[in-house]
Amino acid sequence: MRAFFFLGRGFLYNAYMSQDSKPSKVPAGALAEPSNFLRQIIDHDLASGAYQNRSNRDGQAIPSIITRFPPEPNGYLHIGHAKSICLNFGLAADYNNQAGGARCNMRLDDTNPVKEDIEYADSILDAVKWLGFDWGTHLYHASDYFDHLYEFAEILIQNGKAYVDSQSADDIHTNRGNFGQAGKNSPYRDRTADENLALFREMRDGKYKDGEHVLRLKIDMAHPNIVMRDPVVYRIRHTDHHRTGSKWCIYPLYDFTHCISDALENVSHSICTLEFENNRPLYDWIVASLAELGIFKNPVPHQYEFARLNLTYTITSKRKLLQLVEEKHVDGWDDPRMPTIVGIRRRGYTPESIRLFCERIGVSKADSWIDMSTLDQALRDDLEAKAPRATAVLKPLKLVIENFDASASEPCSAPRHPQHPEWGNREFHFTKELWIEEDDFMKEPAKGFFRLYPPIGDQPGGRVRLRHGFVIECTGFEVDVNGNVIQVNATHFPDSKSGTPGSNNYKVKGNIHWVSAAEAVPAQVRLYDHLFNDPHPDSGDKNFLDAINPNSKQTITAYLEPCMKDAKAEDRFQFERHGYFVADQSDSKPGQPVFNRTVGLKDSWK
Repeated sequence: MRAFFFLGRGFLYNAYMSQDSKPSKVPAGALAEPSNFLRQIIDHDLASGAYQNRSNRDGQAIPSIITRFPPEPNGYLHIGHAKSICLNFGLAADYNNQAGGARCNMRLDDTNPVKEDIEYADSILDAVKWLGFDWGTHLYHASDYFDHLYEFAEILIQNGKAYVDSQSADDIHTNRGNFGQAGKNSPYRDRTADENLALFREMRDGKYKDGEHVLRLKIDMAHPNIVMRDPVVYRIRHTDHHRTGSKWCIYPLYDFTHCISDALENVSHSICTLEFENNRPLYDWIVASLAELGIFKNPVPHQYEFARLNLTYTITSKRKLLQLVEEKHVDGWDDPRMPTIVGIRRRGYTPESIRLFCERIGVSKADSWIDMSTLDQALRDDLEAKAPRATAVLKPLKLVIENFDASASEPCSAPRHPQHPEWGNREFHFTKELWIEEDDFMKEPAKGFFRLYPPIGDQPGGRVRLRHGFVIECTGFEVDVNGNVIQVNATHFPDSKSGTPGSNNYKVKGNIHWVSAAEAVPAQVRLYDHLFNDPHPDSGDKNFLDAINPNSKQTITAYLEPCMKDAKAEDRFQFERHGYFVADQSDSKPGQPVFNRTVGLKDSWK
């Protein structure tokens, strides 16, 4: 069976393709079998009626399938989060077309006031919208549930399922044991419910210092899963929260908050990455305990894990990304070399290419590495048909047409896109002085070099066609005091102009691009490459900073054809021969364009 989901803005994609690191070669119009075990789970649950005819706490009907995307606002989202965004919103959009309906909630798990900030929260919401997804009215904050979370903690205390521990953090850690040794019960584990309740309320009222007490669940200190050895679920933090201010001085931990938030929002399938697999028994214990106590109705949410995205030449650790920013190895969170959503957006990746990439890599339970070339190819496939063409000379070398009048100019044109004649043409002029790529000239041509070179003996110089212009023949060159070529001289054939009958009389092997020196637009162009030389920069005992690529950013002055003068921020183009470029989101201005190279026309990384 083939399955599909809607990935925003009118794009219908098959669920997920091959998990291989290279895109599947699927003929146009054909569909690849999905690779998504989560679909099998959801299909089974729908068939069994597990989540049929549900209602919320107010008795209102709700969809059968509810997923969620719940990042903590303690940093900027990165390409790994994009996979989760596409998965959760994509599944919900697809199953919304089936009986019972579906939706995806957007939630900010903002329970740690020490690390979270409104800047991060705003950037997260903007990133999800940019990727093409909309949560409608279903935006939630874990901090909205602080009153509920506190209430449920008291209920657990009253029912002997939680207690206040007065050990130090070090003692709690030591007494938890390890994989080969059972933990030791806290000396405070047998406090009465009344004692625990009184202490917990005093914690709430600010009578104790940070770290003086914590609230722990009473589960089993000998449990083989260390996560289940009386986990801490509340701690004292005399810190204002960016949404609740100074109302609270105790805050719930993630493991306690997350599952309860899912249950309050009636999430059916809580989908997260594999690092949370060991925490699933705790997730189940908390929601089951509260269901037993009449807080939640069955069916309660269930957690499922999938393999996180591991992309070569990339790190996604928030701590390490922060280090790159703070130590100024990069130019900020939106540096185009960063794997953050704001970074890859500024680099020039499109939301459609990110969604296509997530589609192609699939979803599975097994960790694997995805080659960066898969992401790059997704962008090429997206932009090939929709990026206008333009000419840019990145390494300019002056070309002088000796037999062309200095005061003259010959109009030329080229299609804005070869597949879209309705887009019209771009106009420019052939003049006496032009800019060409320095790579298109050799003083002593190598074998197989079919571009410009000077006459050799009695043999004429190299003959080429200037793309969309005239055929020219090299007559010589000039050098500076250091012997560097600074000018190439040539003659043109007046009857050879492209698009005229005479052009067919000239057969040349070389075809090079150019811009008129008189009307060329000078522009800053940033040539980006991988930030790291090592495909796995933080694996093992490596110091990821040692793998930083010193040539990951090069800034040059290029010459562009005249139509590029008024390019707007985030306008994307294929610079013919060179690759795909975008007008920088922050620095590019009409009349003063700044371009970032997003990706070359083919993978050249070695």
